[in-house]
Amino acid sequence: MSAHAFDGVDARLSRYSYLVSLLPRRIVDDLGARIRLVKRRYSSYTPDPATGGSTGLLVGPQSTFGAVGAAADEAGFEDFYRRCRTVTERLWPTLTAPLMTREQARGHVLAGGGEGADDAWAAITATPISEAITAAVHSDLVRGVLATDALIGTFARTDDPSLVQNICFLYHLLGGGTGDWDVPVGGMGAVSGALAAAAAGHGAEITTGAEVTAITPDGEVTYRADGREHRIGARYVLANVTPAVLAGLLGEPAPPSAPGSQVKVNLMLRRLPRLRDTTVTAEQAFGGTFHVNETLSQLDAAHDRATAGEVPNPLPCEIYCHSLTDPSILSDELRASGAQTLTVFGLHTPHSLLAHGDDERMRNTLTSAVLTSLNSVLAEPIHDVVLEDAAGRLCIETKTTADLERSLNMTGGHIFHGGLQWPFAEDDDPLDTPARRWGVATGHPRILLCGSGSRRGGAVSGIGGHNAAMAVLAG
Repeated sequence: MSAHAFDGVDARLSRYSYLVSLLPRRIVDDLGARIRLVKRRYSSYTPDPATGGSTGLLVGPQSTFGAVGAAADEAGFEDFYRRCRTVTERLWPTLTAPLMTREQARGHVLAGGGEGADDAWAAITATPISEAITAAVHSDLVRGVLATDALIGTFARTDDPSLVQNICFLYHLLGGGTGDWDVPVGGMGAVSGALAAAAAGHGAEITTGAEVTAITPDGEVTYRADGREHRIGARYVLANVTPAVLAGLLGEPAPPSAPGSQVKVNLMLRRLPRLRDTTVTAEQAFGGTFHVNETLSQLDAAHDRATAGEVPNPLPCEIYCHSLTDPSILSDELRASGAQTLTVFGLHTPHSLLAHGDDERMRNTLTSAVLTSLNSVLAEPIHDVVLEDAAGRLCIETKTTADLERSLNMTGGHIFHGGLQWPFAEDDDPLDTPARRWGVATGHPRILLCGSGSRRGGAVSGIGGHNAAMAVLAG
């Protein structure tokens, strides 16, 4: 949802989520939802930490690999993503179809992926993604740009043998088959609002402000609303909660759940900050994803430091400026003044850093780490351009994994409801019921997952809901 996060500041910010990639056009069209997405002009900008940000890599129109001494990596960078697309373009349409097995998915990719598809499949699904990245390019900075998609909300090194980082990487490149992450016009609240309007238009009754307290395997839901307890029964219950939360509602032991691993800082700026790199404009640098202290070696070092129980220094971050692409979230007055929103997403901040400490102290520590990392590549302190709210407070809002767990009931603050799974079944997985074939099964035939905890859930996609609906129709 979008909200007016700062007192007296007429800007609608998406406080928790931000971009859209995995929402299939088919779902939007089937629902008749009025959702408009627009592309960002640039892909990314990465200041070189070795020069304190006085040089940097711009990817997009007129890329600047030579500026960071990586001219020889430009062809390898482009070829890396071309090879990834041989996998993602074939897999993307399968996410709204019954599950394939691993071998069926591989065969599907090879059948239409062309030359090199088998190697690309193996690079993504069989060996740590760091191997493909380091083979493709040589610059530590360029390697980091490739690697960040493997680590958003996922606590792992790029060479982790479990391949959890590979699964995260695949999902970040799957959307539309291209991996483009687009800006929702009007903010994320416009997306949820359009979906709610479409649901109501099709006869759905939406109740908000209700707390579900129990679910039974035979489809009875107990909830509190308006100060009273209610019970309702149905043939099927579709649950858009984490598997661990669902287990608690069923009175069952919680399944294992990976920790969340991110911090999000929302800022409202009077204007974009000046850069140390004078060869790019602020509009170019902030027009895509702005990477801060995210070389491959910095990413792995940050993971190791967080594993030891410390906040990484420097903290790897990436920045997104919604208002550059979609100024509609700003009032006319803010727009005319040159104000901009800024969202900074810090990596490798696992929930374990907050789980046993003082929430407010850790929030301040993480906020400081994010802003210090950002300042390391700017020509002026970010505080100098932060807007003040109606009470004279700086417009800085930090959302931690503890906030996600407390406010949204996301177990461990994990943005993917406890960890992503491959978008295909293993070859020996039972697919003997509609719920299993669609990847939405629980231990109870009448209870289905319909959110990020489903087999192909994760991010703002609607895929879990679509597949749960298909399982119900097939049942």
